[in-house]
Amino acid sequence: MTYIEEYYKWINDNPDKVCNKVKTIYKRLVDDLKTPKEVSFLNKSTGEIETHTYIFDERVSLRPIHFIEKYCRQSKGKWNGKPLKLELFQKAFIQALFGFIDKDSNCRKYKKAIFFVARKNGKSVLDSAIANYMLTKDNEGGAEIYSIATKKEQAKIVWEESKKMIRKSPCLAKRIRCLVGGIYYDATDSYFRALASDSNSLDGLNAHLVIADEVHAWKDKNLLDVMYDSMSARTQPILLETSTMGTVRQNVFDIEYDYASQVIDGTIQDETLLPIIYELDKEGEWINEDAWYKANPALGAIKSLKDLREKVERAKANPIELVNLLCKDFNIRQNGLNAWLTFDDLNNERIYTDWKDTYCIAGVDLSSTTDLTCATLLGVKNKEIRIKQMYWIPANMLEKKVKDDRIPYDKWLKAGWLRLSGDSKIDYHDVSNWFLEEVRENDLRPLYVGYDSWNAAFWCDEMKSYGFNMVEVRQGMKTMSSPMKQMKADLIDKKINYNNNPILKWCLSNTIVKMDSNENIQPDKEKSRQRIDGAVSLIDAYCIYVDKQQEYLNYIGEEV
Repeated sequence: MTYIEEYYKWINDNPDKVCNKVKTIYKRLVDDLKTPKEVSFLNKSTGEIETHTYIFDERVSLRPIHFIEKYCRQSKGKWNGKPLKLELFQKAFIQALFGFIDKDSNCRKYKKAIFFVARKNGKSVLDSAIANYMLTKDNEGGAEIYSIATKKEQAKIVWEESKKMIRKSPCLAKRIRCLVGGIYYDATDSYFRALASDSNSLDGLNAHLVIADEVHAWKDKNLLDVMYDSMSARTQPILLETSTMGTVRQNVFDIEYDYASQVIDGTIQDETLLPIIYELDKEGEWINEDAWYKANPALGAIKSLKDLREKVERAKANPIELVNLLCKDFNIRQNGLNAWLTFDDLNNERIYTDWKDTYCIAGVDLSSTTDLTCATLLGVKNKEIRIKQMYWIPANMLEKKVKDDRIPYDKWLKAGWLRLSGDSKIDYHDVSNWFLEEVRENDLRPLYVGYDSWNAAFWCDEMKSYGFNMVEVRQGMKTMSSPMKQMKADLIDKKINYNNNPILKWCLSNTIVKMDSNENIQPDKEKSRQRIDGAVSLIDAYCIYVDKQQEYLNYIGEEV
């Protein structure tokens, strides 16, 4: 029995200790192991479709495991100097990564692996051990191995651990030179170095293995793209991304996490990616000890169960510690300590495809002429509250905002979530035209359009001239507190379907609130870390929706 099959058997015997994503991917791996898979690729060089058959070679899959357990030594705590003994979940992952090969060329199937797991589960040690194997025993001449991060200190963590493993192993220490600038294996002219995004030597690389550790802290995807492209000349390279969760939303981590999740659930077909994500299935599972293993496969073996119990008890008594616990120990995406909504509160990946011919309520946040502007349509359909939004930024600001904010405005533009307006400042005529477009093309008719009167006099007059019923929404606790609380409850109950709009998800995750002594709330734009325009636009619509809810529902003949 392979380690993959053994681990899958353990999963089936312990279903409450394994998250849905891990169950799904290992079932697929077992199926692929038993039945060779034919995969078709477009050869970009020739423009022709090529078909490859991938088989599982157990002998090949065991080589890195045998190497690691025989030669790699640990360097910390009670394990200092002892051989590295891999846990079953680690062996299964390594077997999957290395064992599936092309039947004809013998090249590996997987070019990229994503391994997300809670802290203290041996992630960085596993990275270092795989790096040492790829450096010395992967039959690659002139192998270039890189540990990368946005800062050199972070990039050197895995690299330094590899160096310690080598120095503590008599066999490896004789054959590998560990110097200040790199680790060198002269037998094949191979080396291992640490690189950061500000390095002057990112051009001309020919990477065989790239380890991107703690991706949750990255704000710039360029380094990841550059390193992936640097592997193009190798026959069977690997890019290995490892990380815990973080509190920075809609940056590199969320892009990679969302893509991996879609590969796991089958929405996207990518046979070159091996995605392994350990996490709680639901945020509330943090109080259930059996569920802790979902995010911590090494719990009790590498990670201390006693220490985690103590952290959980402290978090129960002190909510300030809960955000960090959920994020780092249970791999639940968070937004930060002062966020209005947790990521679990706001996240809803459900989509709709048939929203036309109904009356709506609208909300608009014009913001300033050079910032993000958002318009929202809110309507009840099929017993859910549906949201449709459009965003605008000035055309000349796009490149600067992508660079400075490190937010994928360009990708949102391409996907149709965002439009360009004007040159250096937003042309509010475009906002009016969007409403007219929705009425004309989708027959979505706003009964009321809520707006903040600041800087909106001309636009409001224009909308009135088109026949829209404009309603001022005063920006303050008295007006916004009750609707915001209702909106939060509806988000938590997943009554609000916003079509998985990534910009709204980002704006909601950025929103911080201010509160008075009576627990009345409103958005705090000054303290919110990044743009919240989409959230404010939705809140404006919700203010009218809550005020006229029964009247509106009676008018459209729907319930929610």
